[in-house]
Amino acid sequence: MDLVVIGLGYVGLPLVREAAAAGLQTGGLDLNARVVDGLAAGRSHIDDVSDAEVAAMLAAGFRPSTDESVLDGAQTVVVCVPTPLSEEGGPDLRAVKGAAAAIARHLRPGVLVVLESTTYPGTTEEVLRPLLEEGSGLTAGTDFRLAFSPERIDPGNPVYGVRNTPKIVGGLTPACAQAAAAFYGKFVERVVQAKGTREAEMAKLLENTYRHVNIALVNEMAVFCNELGIDLWDAIDCAATKPFGFQAFRPGPGVGGHCIPIDPNYLSYKVRSLGYPFRFVELAQEINDRMPRYVAERAQQLLNREGRALKGAKVLLLGVTYKADIADERESPARPVARRLAKLGADLAFHDPYVTRWSVRDEEVRYAGDDLAAALEDADLVVVLADHAEYDAGLLSRHARLLFDTRGRTRGIRRESVELL
Repeated sequence: MDLVVIGLGYVGLPLVREAAAAGLQTGGLDLNARVVDGLAAGRSHIDDVSDAEVAAMLAAGFRPSTDESVLDGAQTVVVCVPTPLSEEGGPDLRAVKGAAAAIARHLRPGVLVVLESTTYPGTTEEVLRPLLEEGSGLTAGTDFRLAFSPERIDPGNPVYGVRNTPKIVGGLTPACAQAAAAFYGKFVERVVQAKGTREAEMAKLLENTYRHVNIALVNEMAVFCNELGIDLWDAIDCAATKPFGFQAFRPGPGVGGHCIPIDPNYLSYKVRSLGYPFRFVELAQEINDRMPRYVAERAQQLLNREGRALKGAKVLLLGVTYKADIADERESPARPVARRLAKLGADLAFHDPYVTRWSVRDEEVRYAGDDLAAALEDADLVVVLADHAEYDAGLLSRHARLLFDTRGRTRGIRRESVELL
């Protein structure tokens, strides 16, 4: 194999697709037999790769497997495994360590190993390198090449993907960086070389911390702008007309996905290990974490205004994925919102064009059915949590008796029954 990717999820599978399309012989290793069996049968399990694209990958020689022997003879191995948060607040590196052990058992001189999983600065050199060297008896930088290249996957993005998003690579040595750049250059339009692995690791955390902090800023502004009677959405639109010095971020019910709510904590964890607090990140986390509670409180206030109690009220949640027009539910703020509303006694139902079964704390939430207009009319309160394209502003405002829009779908509609976050 020219390439074997470990971890065939939202990061690994699009990488395989682009490499296979460029003519590389590709393999994949994943512990989930259901995922591997589905791919072998031509079925994709993620939004950004279609069944037809999986079929094309298979026709080009792609071999997904649960057997680590697929690593034998691989010229390049890329690690794209999950790095969730541990109980201590840092990254859980068990999957990275497991991948490293498997690679070491099959590592040969001349192989390029790249870590793409998001983690704290120093992981490639301090964690991955020793495991590879001890397990194989080879030396990184001399016998084999080692690099870090942060993933920049944005699920559901119709414009930017693996091929046309600049690829950062940081090598353990200049030769390692050159090998990684040459590899990615086969199927990525632009490759950017960082000074080293730590700089590449930091670049990823900087990108997501930037978003995390700015989302927290507008989320906090949403709270007090409501009290002041200010339309924050209009203020943001006005500010966005400035052609320099401003980037628009908009409020929401919280933050979701694998990156924004999790990655900044890796950096905070590393900073705390040095004896410093990372106050910006910790404050942003606190603000964004409290938004689901605030959404539930606003929902309760809206019903009270109409002379209804939240307890026993029919509340319809629109959109349970973490962002628009995808099926990805990872870290979706819809779940903590639903937990809070259920705790306050609401009779919950949900609608999502991409999800038909959804549970909160192991209890299934009732699916409202495919007739969206009827579901809107049946609810005492409708809460928009994901701004799917299907949720037309006119449809929502016409059929919902009372609408709380946390995503700005109904901006510009002036009705007493419609309220924005």
